[in-house]
Amino acid sequence: MTIQCYSQRLLNPFRGSICCIRFRSAEAVTADGIKWDIYVSNEALLSDLPKGRQPQVSDIRYGTWSATRGLKRGPLYPSDDFRAMEDLGVVVYEHLLKVHDDLPFPFLDSHELWLLDRKGRPLALLESALSTDSIDLIRAACPWTPGLNSRKTFRSKAASKLGIDPDHAGATSDYLAEYINACAREEAPALQLFTRHNDGSGTGLHGLNLDDALLNRDLPSADFPEALLDIRHHDEVHRALLDDFITWQTPWLLLLPTLTTATRCRYEKQARSQSMKLARHYRLYPEIVNRDIFDAARVEARLRATHTEPESREHVMSTFYVELSPEVSD
Repeated sequence: MTIQCYSQRLLNPFRGSICCIRFRSAEAVTADGIKWDIYVSNEALLSDLPKGRQPQVSDIRYGTWSATRGLKRGPLYPSDDFRAMEDLGVVVYEHLLKVHDDLPFPFLDSHELWLLDRKGRPLALLESALSTDSIDLIRAACPWTPGLNSRKTFRSKAASKLGIDPDHAGATSDYLAEYINACAREEAPALQLFTRHNDGSGTGLHGLNLDDALLNRDLPSADFPEALLDIRHHDEVHRALLDDFITWQTPWLLLLPTLTTATRCRYEKQARSQSMKLARHYRLYPEIVNRDIFDAARVEARLRATHTEPESREHVMSTFYVELSPEVSD
């Protein structure tokens, strides 16, 4: 019996990660290390399908679990198929009870789909998965986006220099999206799959709209943006815009185990003003350099929690489920 425990990034936009416990077609997922959603699906529907085909199979909620509230079961269905799925859900649930404190799990989504800039360099990470077969190039071939949440809360001091009306809702975020996508080829943006290795380097595979010279190339770790979005190859004012966006993203970026110590230290200081997000993701951070920052942020978050209404959650693509806990904005 093989049970996988792993973390995976939530992408386009990058908005954090999930931890997952998976056994065959059953899985338990959490975005904060507290509330777990357990799902089962009918794996019999997946048999005899051609290799690489990824059909959409409806998931059934087995239940939700937290250490404080225990298990709350989902609806029960009187059928043989459901009883088989129930057995899978039990395996995942029992393993969850054993490992829920062992967070974060290692990231296994080492297969990445990158939007390339006009010189063929990795520009923005669009999707990641545990295998290349799990990435649908056609579905993933969409523009990079900073996300709906950024339209509500992202601001930049560079806005005035770029002719952006800072008082217009979402204007800075919309400008950023247009700018990043304009850094790619205009008519036919190039996308490439990479398999990342333990040292951070990557081997380029197939993709969309790729020049033949880019196939099977090997890139060093330094060629892949540490923040999953290139901030190096831009003029001064756009670099300032991107720096502000990365600062806004730091509560999520701190979830990445690949950050250098210097970068992590800088991100922790930049993230201090977003106490609610820091407190929410606290259990999933792989490392903490300055614990005083987090202690202060968590105290502040507890004081603010009684006065803050949760925002509407951003749509989360299947298989990450819309039931994952909503993000709370600062």
